[in-house]
Amino acid sequence: MGFLPRIVLAAALVSLAPTVAQAAKQAVASPALQKEFDAFIEKFRAAVKADDPAAVAAMTKLPFMNESDIRDAAQFRAKTYRTFFTAKNRACLQKNKAVYDRDQEKNENYFIFCGETMFGFSKTPAGFLFTDIGAND
Repeated sequence: MGFLPRIVLAAALVSLAPTVAQAAKQAVASPALQKEFDAFIEKFRAAVKADDPAAVAAMTKLPFMNESDIRDAAQFRAKTYRTFFTAKNRACLQKNKAVYDRDQEKNENYFIFCGETMFGFSKTPAGFLFTDIGAND
């Protein structure tokens, strides 16, 4: 291969690098995983819409966020549900779209952003569960 074709090939590869890197960053859920999450979030949203903290707790990974003071459903209802599942956040969880992401450990996650709060859902051996609340940064 001559010098000029190598330069053209190198330039083409360099121009494609940002596109490939960007595509790699935006993970896409498989259809089966999306279907599984859709079934989970439908039940979760029904529990939230009914303002049913016991049902939400049943779909939550406990201890919640590995906190020793939120290790069972009663503690979750008292310490987490009352604080974060306000009427405004419950309405948001009903309408906002979940965003998929695969983290560095290849965990399958979805997030719903409600103002300053992020609600996280992760694929676990038991299926999808509500796993964390964080700041929407």
